[in-house]
Amino acid sequence: MYSEKVMEHFQNPRNVGEMENPSGVGTVGNAKCGDIMRIYLDVDENQVIQDVKFKTFGCGAAVATSSMATELVKGKTIYEALQVTNKAVMEALDGLPPVKVHCSLLAEEAIHAALWDYAQKHQIEIPGLEKPVADISEHEEEEEY
Repeated sequence: MYSEKVMEHFQNPRNVGEMENPSGVGTVGNAKCGDIMRIYLDVDENQVIQDVKFKTFGCGAAVATSSMATELVKGKTIYEALQVTNKAVMEALDGLPPVKVHCSLLAEEAIHAALWDYAQKHQIEIPGLEKPVADISEHEEEEEY
């Protein structure tokens, strides 16, 4: 049911934890399944993500997508991080079962929420970044997988 990569990131998640004084932090959830994901970013003066941490309350797929998402944005600029989509997270994990696709959406939205927080704190605009939703289940029906 789950790929080897999903199992590896679930059993040995990368970048778990909290961050003191993050440059940006984003928290999103899914009321339908109960998953909650928080991503912390440490962004340097060149707008490069130097470090990223996550805390996720949820199923194994939520933990795995959080872990993979942090790996995909670490070392990237805030603009490159904005381009990390749920599809990119799923592809990096060699796929997810259809009933777990929402976990990759949670990861994408948590990254966007952390970038939004960073942009607000630094009074900058990140082109293409929209104000995040706190509960992705509100928009799930609109999303195309």
